[in-house]
Amino acid sequence: MTNPQDVLEHLKHLEEVDTVQGAEYREEAQEALADDTISLKMRRAIADRLNRANHDLALHTVTTDESY
Repeated sequence: MTNPQDVLEHLKHLEEVDTVQGAEYREEAQEALADDTISLKMRRAIADRLNRANHDLALHTVTTDESY
């Protein structure tokens, strides 16, 4: 398991990495969210950052004729 602080850092840099690396970072975040040994405060921070990243991804990749 990746350190939760590293997970937050990885999510911060999603736009700077390729698609495969970004998917791995998102998967890492999902694993952290499911890990009850990580504090609720940290999991909320990860969830917030992942949500923002996913929202940004939708804004940049979905055209008007598509849905997300």
